[in-house]
Amino acid sequence: MSAKASLSTWPTPMEPMPRLAAALGLNGGELWVKRDDLTGLGGGGNKVRKLEWTVGHALAAGADTLVTTGATQSNHARLTAAAGARLGMNVVLVFPGTPDSAVAGSGNLVLDSLFGAGVHWSGETDPSAMGAVAEDVCEQLRRSGARPYAIPFGGSSPLGARGYVEGGDEIRSQLPEVDHVVVALGSGGTMAGLIGALGEERVLGVDCGAVAEPAEVVAALATEVTGRSVPASSLRVRLDQVGPGYGVLHEPVMEALSATARAEGIVLDPTYSGRAMAGLMAAVRDGEIRPDQRTVFLHTGGLPGLFGHTQTVRRSVAALRSFPSS
Repeated sequence: MSAKASLSTWPTPMEPMPRLAAALGLNGGELWVKRDDLTGLGGGGNKVRKLEWTVGHALAAGADTLVTTGATQSNHARLTAAAGARLGMNVVLVFPGTPDSAVAGSGNLVLDSLFGAGVHWSGETDPSAMGAVAEDVCEQLRRSGARPYAIPFGGSSPLGARGYVEGGDEIRSQLPEVDHVVVALGSGGTMAGLIGALGEERVLGVDCGAVAEPAEVVAALATEVTGRSVPASSLRVRLDQVGPGYGVLHEPVMEALSATARAEGIVLDPTYSGRAMAGLMAAVRDGEIRPDQRTVFLHTGGLPGLFGHTQTVRRSVAALRSFPSS
């Protein structure tokens, strides 16, 4: 059994969302939110559950430096930096582009800096090659006497996915008669872990455009997590909320952000949780989720990334209402 670091307090809350349920046409007591945005460490989010396992393994292996990859507004990178700070480990984040390509002083980058992480800018690197760049960084660190440990993109590995087997068990204990758990599908580990706890039939993943062939990625992870064959064809994956592409604001997502904030006072982000809510709304409209079915929305966090998303910030500020109205 792998070692596990302690990075938060569990379980996270399960809260009803009756006003949003009514707005969507669901029965009032059938829509709930699992608040994994409230995991505490470093601004919160779902990656904390994965990091407890991967960082625990790194410590057990004698590592003193964590290395991981992501986009410049990566929530996983931000929480890896926070975990390193909590546990006294150095952190190097491998990002594409150059310092000039980042939005200076915004979103997750502010927290990456506050947590003391170093950044290696890889230039115009194909996303599929980022892992190799991270390995090169690890080799440089070894030559300097450090003991690095590479964490994969999004923290998604069979080991990291154990965090969401535990998360799925929490959901089942808090709300035993759950019919649907709706989650953002990014790097795949969160959905794979939930499948390990709840089965394919209860978990609806909403693709966010982070990886090619998302169902195949989740199926491979879920097969390792469960110890049985999980074919991609057995998974419930919605592909209709990617829009123009990963990180680009999609109109249904803007609608989901506004509807959730105005009905429940809960903030989503435009890249992951906002897309997941847009997918939930679409699933209600097309009948995949019925009004009488108990549905849990897994809030994966991402609030700092909202403030680094220029399109969403501009749209939101432009929509401010003046008082008194003219």
